Amino acid sequence: MSGSALVTGASSGIGAATALLLASQGWRVFGTSRRPPTAAQPGVEWIEMDVRDEDSVRAGVALARRRAGHLDALVCNAGFGIFGSIEEVPLATAREQFDTNVFGVLSCVRAVVPDFRSRRAGRIVLVGSLAGRAPIPFQAHYSATKAAVDSLAQALRMELAPFGVAVSLVEPGDIRTAFNDATDFSWASRSAYGARIARCEEVIRCSLDRAPDPTVVARRVLRALSARRPRTRYPVGPDSRLVPLGRRLLPDWIAERLVRLHFQV
Repeated sequence: MSGSALVTGASSGIGAATALLLASQGWRVFGTSRRPPTAAQPGVEWIEMDVRDEDSVRAGVALARRRAGHLDALVCNAGFGIFGSIEEVPLATAREQFDTNVFGVLSCVRAVVPDFRSRRAGRIVLVGSLAGRAPIPFQAHYSATKAAVDSLAQALRMELAPFGVAVSLVEPGDIRTAFNDATDFSWASRSAYGARIARCEEVIRCSLDRAPDPTVVARRVLRALSARRPRTRYPVGPDSRLVPLGRRLLPDWIAERLVRLHFQV
């Protein structure tokens, strides 16, 4: 399958890798970002769009439709992370996290679904995270947003199934991107949690440095968009299978202890 696809957060990392791979496979790709890159990406048509602004999303989706005639797929990838304790991260900062990672997804989905439903065709891929099923200490806000995306994907899949619209969740573990650079770690430096939060930050930074590159996620997105019968979940990376299995099979106290040992908290 190929066609026209809108990819949010396509200026870097997983979004950029996905947009480029889809374009190389014959898709017409519309990449969105609040600040489109200055360097050209072959085969990617850029639309300036802020997923936090519903008017911006509607205008961006409408522009892509005018150019392509219709959209065949939506890939919701835009997102960012914050690092800090639940106690210390301000609610305003937490709301910003949810505005992008959750309500940004909802805005994009709401903008494309009426057309997909009326045409009885379309694919939606939401980029979640292993953190949605195995929350990370001192990244509770990010983990919670990805848990919400997990639930949205499952419910949306059931709602749209009778209309021939397929919904899948691509679920990466650690992926080596500029995500660390975009994550706000500033709260750790003045935290009451001292050495524990500092050790956790170091584990997260080191894990991402050793992780696979974003092309492994892009290939899963392509599989979800191309499969005759798309699956609900597409795990990515070695830890994305083992960790959920452990959370499902182990008692909570053992699973929690293993997570605390891993992150040194």
